[in-house]
Amino acid sequence: MTPALERRLLQAAIAIGGCVPVFTGGAGMIFGMDILAGQGDVSIDSHFRYLSGLLFGIGIAFWYAIPTIETRTQYVRLLCLPIVIGGFARLGAALFVGVPKNGMILAIVMELVVTPALCLWQSRVAKLYAEKKHV
Repeated sequence: MTPALERRLLQAAIAIGGCVPVFTGGAGMIFGMDILAGQGDVSIDSHFRYLSGLLFGIGIAFWYAIPTIETRTQYVRLLCLPIVIGGFARLGAALFVGVPKNGMILAIVMELVVTPALCLWQSRVAKLYAEKKHV
């Protein structure tokens, strides 16, 4: 596979993967805890909407990196870090508090498998492009 094709595939994967935080974060900002079919007090709803806004922003930040993804290694790593940390927090809750519903299991997979894979893939593409410049 050529570096250009691999770059294009990574760009597509990040574009598609970015839909998850943008759409779920956007829905959480607009609908609050209603998207989880749960009612909480006003403070919990406010906090949920705030965290949804952060999620939305992370998705937009990933999309921002797409055009020059081969030069964005540190940027992508920095974006991936809070996602992975949050995934470990969610996994800890599943282990010590109880297993959540399927949507949250999928979130754990996204946070602890897909996100690190995209981060490693971006590093690979960046390395391929750096080697290409020196040839």
